[in-house]
Amino acid sequence: METNETHQTSLRVNGTEYRLDLVPWVSLLDALREKIHLTGTKKGCDHGQCGACTVLIDGKRVLSCLTLGVMKDGAEITTIEGIADGENLHPVQKAFIEHDAFQCGYCTPGQICSAIGMIQEGKAKTREDVQELMSGNLCRCGANRGIIDAIMEVKEGGHHE
Repeated sequence: METNETHQTSLRVNGTEYRLDLVPWVSLLDALREKIHLTGTKKGCDHGQCGACTVLIDGKRVLSCLTLGVMKDGAEITTIEGIADGENLHPVQKAFIEHDAFQCGYCTPGQICSAIGMIQEGKAKTREDVQELMSGNLCRCGANRGIIDAIMEVKEGGHHE
């Protein structure tokens, strides 16, 4: 028996609280894009294989297409729209621009969110570590070298917040 019963869910996204009535099977990605109208987070494969939908939840990188919105009731969510501080770009955003770390730009929001989360995790010590830890975020255009260069610059202290 299918039910369309909704559940009141409170999501704090980029510092703003949203109270949403969600059916249990709505992904966080769809809630962000269709209910809150934050379309910076991209839908790529919708199967957790490309990383285009990566957001930060309580500071950790998460694939929003594989996360149910109702499961994140009360969570602190940061999307690409919440990365900059007004007109001041985040160091990772600045480094992506300087290293031409994007071509079509479709994967860039997920790449940036994932890079910020990865840097905060503190596990990446080498360029190879960064490549491995970012391997869940695919760039079909082939900007991977620029992406890794940008992340390494920020990780090594070339850009500061």
